[in-house]
Amino acid sequence: MDTKKPTLDKDLDKFWSFEKATNLVARGYVAPGLAFVFIAIVAVVAGSYFSGSSNTWLIVAAAAIGGYMALNIGANDVANNVGPAVGSNAMTMGTALVVAAIFESAGALIAGGDVVSTISKGIINVEAIADYQVFNAAMMAALVSAALWVNLATWIGAPVSTTHSIVGGVMGAGIAAAGFGAVNWPMMGAIASSWVISPVLGGVIAALFLALIKDRIIYQTDKIAASRRWVPVLIAVMAGTFSTYLALKGLKKIIKIDMTSATMIGAGVFFLTWAIMVPLIAKQAKGLDNRNQSVRKLFAIPLVFSAALLSFAHGANDVANAVGPLAAIVHTVELGDVATKVSIPLWVMIVGAMGISLGLFLFGPKLIRMVGQQITKLNPIRAYCVALSAAITVIIASALGLPVSSTHIAVGAVFGVGFFREWFTANSKKRQAQVTARNNKKADGDATKRIAGEGIAKRKLVRRSHVLTIASAWVITVPAAAIISGLIFFALSTVMVG
Repeated sequence: MDTKKPTLDKDLDKFWSFEKATNLVARGYVAPGLAFVFIAIVAVVAGSYFSGSSNTWLIVAAAAIGGYMALNIGANDVANNVGPAVGSNAMTMGTALVVAAIFESAGALIAGGDVVSTISKGIINVEAIADYQVFNAAMMAALVSAALWVNLATWIGAPVSTTHSIVGGVMGAGIAAAGFGAVNWPMMGAIASSWVISPVLGGVIAALFLALIKDRIIYQTDKIAASRRWVPVLIAVMAGTFSTYLALKGLKKIIKIDMTSATMIGAGVFFLTWAIMVPLIAKQAKGLDNRNQSVRKLFAIPLVFSAALLSFAHGANDVANAVGPLAAIVHTVELGDVATKVSIPLWVMIVGAMGISLGLFLFGPKLIRMVGQQITKLNPIRAYCVALSAAITVIIASALGLPVSSTHIAVGAVFGVGFFREWFTANSKKRQAQVTARNNKKADGDATKRIAGEGIAKRKLVRRSHVLTIASAWVITVPAAAIISGLIFFALSTVMVG
């Protein structure tokens, strides 16, 4: 008797074992211990690079804090990229961690760029902090406050914007160092407006795509025929959108591409993908049962690709949140001046990439489950709408020049899908007709099932407690990080400036 397992079963067992090991590592003191070891290694490496400098202690401290910030970005922010795919069961937790870690690191190292803005998005006026020692203290305070706030948000289970956290940190340190006049208040107003614009826009776009899929596929008499017609179009829309997204955001440090060129690239990818997917979906749909579960299977593989591409773009863009202030401190220590843009040494970029990946492994599953499973129930179709909405919203925001948070967009899209389901369940005539027809086929003995089915319309499909927790965390992120940063700056300035 052959007792060997098929290759697929072996691979699945490996992923299951990896996921089990990750869960074990996350328990107790193992994960914090490994995180501490990483921070210590980063400090030692930084010290070896600047062993002969009089400010070695400053570089070591900044590197350790930068590593700590990178860990927290991995723990909190990456959940937006893979959470929907995990929640819909298109990917296991173990697979998601591996895919996200690889593509986050690739995005950071390949497309993260060698130059970043030291003052995040022009929040404060550099000339207001001309003394480089004061500047270093401000950057240190911004890093520490942002990392502490993201750590706290992860602990309470709230996905927050690390970009807004570092912006709040820089603003608070700038005010403490040079007064309220040092802050670019119009820019801060634009960021504040994004708290409302980005999640609402993400939610609306996700809901519209879900409405389209329900109308054109789910509630059609022949779901499989409708799928053969519409799924290639929907996958092509995703491919074209992500091509535009990566051209604008993920590869901007390698090559500068304007909106027109990026849109043309996206259009070309759309038509190419559609031509490829039409025969593939037709083949895949052949023999499938005429039910919703069959339709969902057609969206699973595109979700894996979307998680990978979102992770790549996130690594390319958000590594600067972890290492930008660190690179600024390294620059001022080496040259003794303050600059608006600085080069990032390779070792600093590696700290950011490795920290994000390690933070994802050690602490990421908690927020991944929050985004993918605990706000509302996701399946591959709903998760597709969330992922596509995230990319489209970023493209629209880039075209309008709006500073938005990928975290707010993705979570807003999840809320949008959930609230749309509530509305649709209660108000859709097509759904009510389908439920009525199904109930009419039941025998009299199944009356309890019929009543239960009719009662679904009254269910809440979004957990309100999570709405309140997450919205509160979003609103207070910038002011909380600013207050913490200001207090830390005053403490550091007595040591670093005198």
